[in-house]
Amino acid sequence: MARRPLPSPEEALAILRSKRTKPQRRPPPPAGKSLAPLLKDLETRFGQGPAALQTRWREIVGDTLARRTEPVRIIKGRNGEGGALELRVDGPVASLIQHQAPQITARLDMLLGKGVVTRLRIVQGPVKAAAAPAQRPRRKPPLDAALEKQLADSLAEQPEGGLKQALLKLGRGVLNADR
Repeated sequence: MARRPLPSPEEALAILRSKRTKPQRRPPPPAGKSLAPLLKDLETRFGQGPAALQTRWREIVGDTLARRTEPVRIIKGRNGEGGALELRVDGPVASLIQHQAPQITARLDMLLGKGVVTRLRIVQGPVKAAAAPAQRPRRKPPLDAALEKQLADSLAEQPEGGLKQALLKLGRGVLNADR
């Protein structure tokens, strides 16, 4: 089999001029660029929704109510009137929410804007467990000297070692729990 000779530089240029090459493929534009105007239009028409509230719900209603309630959706009012915030509430907390409705709507006005939410719609049902604020576990105070001496005297007959230390720790825990 005979090897074919390579074209000369002039012949290579002629070949490249005569052949059409595929245009370089361009990557698609970023999705956010084309979605941003659509999302902005939807937000002006329908509002921010409960997602903006869920992140700050603990600030709005406080720790105790935030554990037993959650915002579900904002129902837009007719003819541009204020809407209603639908809340899922755990059992008897509904009466507390009704009692505190004016304060909650006032706080919502500060967050979402005046008149966005004018009333609360309460739906009783199971609430997703809200993330508790990060707290370090509190250490119990040590036993007072009299109780510590009494515990040590009761274990004086035990030989020194791991068992005695475990019994001391257990005794401290029991006596602390009784206080």
